[in-house]
Amino acid sequence: MKSTLPQNTIHFCPKCGSNEFTFHEDQSFLCDKCQFHLYINSSAAVAALIINDKDEILLTKRAVNPHKGMLDLPGGFVDIMETAENALIREIKEELNLDIDKFDYFMSSPNEYIFGGLSVFTLDLAYICTVKNFNNMHAKDDISEFRFCKLSDLVFENICTGSISKIIQTFVNKKGEQ
Repeated sequence: MKSTLPQNTIHFCPKCGSNEFTFHEDQSFLCDKCQFHLYINSSAAVAALIINDKDEILLTKRAVNPHKGMLDLPGGFVDIMETAENALIREIKEELNLDIDKFDYFMSSPNEYIFGGLSVFTLDLAYICTVKNFNNMHAKDDISEFRFCKLSDLVFENICTGSISKIIQTFVNKKGEQ
């Protein structure tokens, strides 16, 4: 299988169209013709750790690829010129119709997944969140369903990405230490 890394899939300069677009060790491309310099950076994404009063974690089921049908934390990409905190509030409202009451930063984890034949890199920022209530919660946007799971019953092979799995595992471990 052909690698999906940018250096194996991007062949032309997006500015001038030249095929003299060389990948360098600093994770960037440089066009030998027009000198355009393109860095491959991570995109920011947010994820919410939401626990109900039964000490169960809220997981969503992905309705779209990548990882369609797998379990995930609610959240998504940070839009251009948007703060991570605003993205968190927006994404939870879009996906579940929930209003976040309080949130605290928990941790970050790097991620790579394949979308459209290209490796996409994210930095997933996780927040521990409380919501005002679950009364009007319903699956919307890019999730097909949601469920609350006991922390002790989680099957990490069903979690969509390594970064989300790591975030949840770290959360479970810290809860066990308390």
